[in-house]
Amino acid sequence: MLSLFTITYIIWILSEIVLNRLLRSKSTDKQNADQHSLIIIWITVVIAIFLAGYIATKYYLPIHENELIRYIGLALIITGVIFRLIIVKSLGKYFTVDVTIKKDHKLKKDGFYSFLRHPSYFASLISFIGFGLSLNNLVSLSLVTLAALTSFIYRIKIEEKVLIAYFGAEYIAYQKTTKGIIPFIY
Repeated sequence: MLSLFTITYIIWILSEIVLNRLLRSKSTDKQNADQHSLIIIWITVVIAIFLAGYIATKYYLPIHENELIRYIGLALIITGVIFRLIIVKSLGKYFTVDVTIKKDHKLKKDGFYSFLRHPSYFASLISFIGFGLSLNNLVSLSLVTLAALTSFIYRIKIEEKVLIAYFGAEYIAYQKTTKGIIPFIY
């Protein structure tokens, strides 16, 4: 029988695969803006997830002695998945998994986007932190969090160049009033 951990991990991975398959840019969108960053993110996080799992099984470096931390991690994974799906829905037709500009693209600055320019990455980061906590291993937590954050920041730099090129001063002004990916910090 599948464990709660396995089921949660499957839900998380499937949600990302479904988004990746269904929400790609179309031939009518601006092409080649992604600079292979989607592939870089996938390779980075898959390697990090497998390494984190391996480290957690080989080395006992607990975040906390109480096993409840693992279940808190599962709750964070699900919270991140739900939050990400809500954010994707709020962006509507303008959300794609690859960097692109849609025809008649509008800059969204309300809702989640009034606090963060990239709330979808923040939601994903919550899931990665949850995964690290669910392994209850300090090195695994650090590895997956750092890998995800690094690849997201790389991608954000690409996205923001495209957004500035398209929206100009409007996007630059928006950057000055919001954080990028981590509330109140970055």
